[in-house]
Parts: sequence; structure tokens; C-alpha cells
Amino acid sequence: MRNKLRLLTPGPTPLPEEVRLALAQDMVHHRKPGFKAVLHRIQEGLQWLFGTQQPVLPLTCSGSGAMNAAVWNLFQPGERVLVVEAGKFGQRWKDIALARGLDVAVISLPWGQAASPVAIREALDTDPTICGVLVQASETSTGVRHPVREIAQTTRIRDVLLVVDGISAVAISPCPMDAWGVDCLLTGSQKGLMLPPGLAFIALSPRAWNAAERQTCPVLYFDLRRERDNCLKDQTLYTPAINLLKGLDVSLQLFRERGLEEIFRQQWALTQLTRTAVRALGLELLVQNQYTWGLTSVLMPAGIDAQRLLQIAAEKYGVVMAGGQDHLKGRIVRVGHMGHVDFADVLAGLYALRQAFKACGGHTAGRDYLEAGLAAYEQVLDGLSVPDLDGAGN
Repeated sequence: MRNKLRLLTPGPTPLPEEVRLALAQDMVHHRKPGFKAVLHRIQEGLQWLFGTQQPVLPLTCSGSGAMNAAVWNLFQPGERVLVVEAGKFGQRWKDIALARGLDVAVISLPWGQAASPVAIREALDTDPTICGVLVQASETSTGVRHPVREIAQTTRIRDVLLVVDGISAVAISPCPMDAWGVDCLLTGSQKGLMLPPGLAFIALSPRAWNAAERQTCPVLYFDLRRERDNCLKDQTLYTPAINLLKGLDVSLQLFRERGLEEIFRQQWALTQLTRTAVRALGLELLVQNQYTWGLTSVLMPAGIDAQRLLQIAAEKYGVVMAGGQDHLKGRIVRVGHMGHVDFADVLAGLYALRQAFKACGGHTAGRDYLEAGLAAYEQVLDGLSVPDLDGAGN
């Protein structure tokens, strides 16, 4: 008898049954009143989720498409921006900015290290020509959580736009856009939102919209100004991914029933469960401080091939996890515990991690790692404080 398949990657993530049923519904026409009503509900839910009064625009693309849209709509060729490059997706910000013809300054950090708000403030003080800071809320390639709230305290008092990739943060950890002073927040559908890949979402602050209005080098498909005009009429500019949006409608209803505080508390509890259990196994965490909620990166000791471990975990135990990228390939295992994942899924993943690690020749600590993880999980659910919940909405 085969093991139940458990998807514990940092995207795509498992889908709730209610969402799967919505995806299977008959096709409808995207310009008719019935679908306009769906888009209207979605807009209200997305604004609540993003913590903004501004329109949140759905785009039919991956999260990288929304990153591209942000850079093309907010900055003109020759303008100077500061990119925080601390992983694969920080590199993507740089690549997109260079493709746009921007003058790119880079704060380059070791993979696994979070950005310093002080270093960013000093960079902006030193170079007043910088008009934008591009950063991840959660660097998915490593599991670092950059201090967006503190960075925003610097950018919001300057003529500098803060553009945040929240692809593995929105609906996972707090990032209330208006309360924190984020100028552009974007995400994708296949992580915290509990949907298949294929949709991205982006919102701009009033001053970001002012920057977009000044653009003289227009784009076509990713023209956020025209998308906003259509959004205000409960429409999209081009043909959308209709059934994905119907699934989103259901996903947002599930979020509203629970409330953001409960969602974030659950994600924090699963994060503490995973990190505590990994330490109890005697394994090393890649990120020690300022770590992402919903993703734990485990550093493999010398002699253990993470790729082989992942293969064993999937084939023998039915648990699909992710490996490292670039120079971290073969060196880390990324355990995803975001979206529609519960403690039982995570416990199965931790067991598969331990057994596959042993099959690769590794040695772990005692057998109480699951008990240690569950104790940490229960502490959070029993009232242990959760960081950054203030200002996150409810």
C-alpha cells in the first residue's frame, strides 16, 4: 500500500477540498454580471488580506510576472534603485531591474542572512539618487524573513518607494501594507493563498500610483493603470484565469471565516513545531534569526546529499519537499509548512526527513523530536506571543 502523498514544498502547496471543487465548476464568461460579482467579492477580500484601501490587481501570470509589472510601471530607464540580494529571488529583482534599464545598487548578503535596516538607511543617506528599494518579505530560496516593517520606517519618510515581494509571505506572516508603509506589495497564488499556480496580485500605495502615472515608457499586458481602471469596474483588462479566480473567491472566504490573527498564529505554530523538531534531531538550521514563517531550511552535514534525501523521502514515505538552489543545491532541504498544511502533515514530513537522513548515512539525536516539536506547537496555540500581529488586522 502506497503512502499518502504529502506536498511540503514552499509552493505549490496543497489545496483545500472547497477550492478544488470551485476549480472544477463549469466555465463562465468573464464579461458577464455573474463573474463581475465574483471579482467584486475578490477585491474586497484581497484588500482585507493585503491590509490596504487601494485596489489589489489580479494578474494572470506567475509571481515573477507581478515583479516584472512592478518594476516596469514604477521606474523609468536610468533611475537608480537599491536591491537587497540575499538569495535566488533577490537576484531576480536585480535581473528584472537591469532588464528595465535601471541603474542598480546592490546590498549583497550571504544566503541565509537577513537585510539590515541600518545598512539600508545608510545606503539611502549616502546616495540620495536612489528612488526605490526592492526586497523580499520572505526569501523563498533560503527561508529568511527580511525586516520589511523596519525598512519601511526609513523609506516612508523619503522620496523612495518600497517594493516588496510577498510571494511566500502574504497569508502566511503579517505584512499589512498601509499600516507599515509599503508602497508596492505583490504575491502569487500557489503558496499562502492555497491555489494552483497561474495568478499574481499586486497593490500600489497612493505615492506609487503617482509614480506609475508619470511613466513615459508604457507597457501593454502589464499596464497597471489600465488594470486599475478595469478593476474599479469589477473587470480585468485581459481574459483572466476564470476558474482560478473562482477558487480564490472560496479561498478568501475561508480566510475571512478564520480571521488573520488565527491564520498567522497557526503558521507561526507550525514554524515553531518544525524548527524545534529539527533542532531536537541535532540538525542545523540554515537561518538562525529572522526566519520565514511557513518554510524551514535544514542544512545537511558534510557527506549527506540533500537531493538523494529528497528522493528517498518522496519515493519511500510519500513526502515531497524542496532542495536548495544554485550553490545550496544538495546542501539544504526546504520543508514547506505554509497554506493548507496542518500539524499532521508536518509531523509526517519530519518523520520522512529523519528516516531519509538515516538512509543516507546520517545519525540523529533521540526519538523525542516529534514530542519536542508538538510541545512548541502547543505553546503557541495556548497563547505564546506571536511577533508582528499588531497592525496585521483581524
